[in-house]
Amino acid sequence: MSKVYFTDLRTRANFSLLDKLEMLIKEAGIGQIDFKDKFVAIKVHFGEFGNMAYIRPNYAAVMVRIIRELGGKPFLTDANTLYTGSRSNAIDHLRTAMVNGWNSIATGCDIIIADGLRGTDERIVDIGGNYCPQPKIGSAIADADIVVSMSHFKGHEQAGFGGAVKNLGMGSGSVAGKGDMHSTAQPKIMTEKCTGCGVCQYNCAHDAIHVSESGFAWINYDRCVGCGQCIAVCEHEAAVQGSEESGKVLNYKIAEYTKAVLKDKPHFHVSFIMNVSPECDCWGHNDAAIVPDLGIAASFDPIALDQACADLVIAAPALQTSNALTDRHGHDCSCHHGEGIHHCEGDDKFKMLHPDTNWQSGLEYGEKLGLGTREYELIKL
Repeated sequence: MSKVYFTDLRTRANFSLLDKLEMLIKEAGIGQIDFKDKFVAIKVHFGEFGNMAYIRPNYAAVMVRIIRELGGKPFLTDANTLYTGSRSNAIDHLRTAMVNGWNSIATGCDIIIADGLRGTDERIVDIGGNYCPQPKIGSAIADADIVVSMSHFKGHEQAGFGGAVKNLGMGSGSVAGKGDMHSTAQPKIMTEKCTGCGVCQYNCAHDAIHVSESGFAWINYDRCVGCGQCIAVCEHEAAVQGSEESGKVLNYKIAEYTKAVLKDKPHFHVSFIMNVSPECDCWGHNDAAIVPDLGIAASFDPIALDQACADLVIAAPALQTSNALTDRHGHDCSCHHGEGIHHCEGDDKFKMLHPDTNWQSGLEYGEKLGLGTREYELIKL
C-alpha cells in the first residue's frame, strides 16, 4: 500500500497555500531523494493560450526552491503538441509559457522544451512494452537524472481524466511519440448530432475532417492521427471517442510511456485537485469546474496518486454552477435526490462526462507494469 499525502486548501494568517505546499512536499518525503548536482526535470503543463485552468507557476516556484536547497539543478519542461495550437513548436510553446506566467522571475528556474524546436528531439527508451515497445521521449526529460511531476487533475475527453500518469506519459512523448499513443484513438462523428458548423474542420491540424455536401462532418481516417482536437472543440457532442476499447488502448500506451519516462530514475509527484475542469488543459478554453477545489496531494507512486485524486473527486459533490454533468447526461446518476438539484456524491463523474472512456484501464495496466499500486493510505496533513 502506497502513501499519498494530502492537504486541503484552508489557510490562516502566516500560513499560505504556498506554505502548505512546502509542508506537503517535505512531509511526503522528497528529501529522501539524492538531488546533489542532479538534473531535475519538473514536468508541468504550461497551459494552452486562452485556457485558465492550468496550475499557477507560483506553486512550481516552491518546488524549485526546495530542489535547489537539496542540491539539485531543476528546470521546467513539457513537450510539444501533436495538434495545432499555441504549443506545437518550441518558439510558440515558450511564448505561451511566458504569457501564462511561466518565467524565471516567477518560478526561479528556466524552461526547456523537452523535444526541441520541431518536436523531433527525442530519445528511444526500450521497455519491451506490449503496445509501445520503444517509446519516443523528449530528450530533455529522458536525459534528466530525476523526474518530478506537478499535475493539474481534471477530466479528459479521451483518457477519462488527466493526472500524474497522463502528464508524464503523454506529456513527455515527442511529437512522434504522441502520434504513436494516439494512433488507435481515432474519433467518430455522430451525424444525428452534427450541425455542419465546420468548427472541427477549421481546427484540424491534419486536414482529416471536412463537412460534406450533405451537411455533416466526416473523417478521413488515412489522415486522422487521433489527437482528439475535434472532440474538444465540438459544441454539439457530435465528435466522440471511437469506442471504449480505443480509449483503453490509449491509456495502456500512456502507461507504457510513463514507464519509459520513469525508467531507472528517482521520481516524485504532486497533483493539484483544483479547478477540476471537464476537459484537458490542452485546449484554448476551459469549462467551469465540476467539483469544489479539494486540495493538493503528493506521493512517490503516480498510480496511487491518480487513484486517490479520482476517489476524492468521485466522493465530492458536483458544483451546480458548472452544469457540465447535467447538461451532457441529464440526471443519470445514482445519488437518488429525486427531482431538482443533484449533487452526485459517489458517482463516477469522469464516466458521466465522457461515457466512452475508461480511466480505470490505465491505472490497472500501470499497476501490472510495476508503476505503482492502486492501494493507498491517504495521510491528511
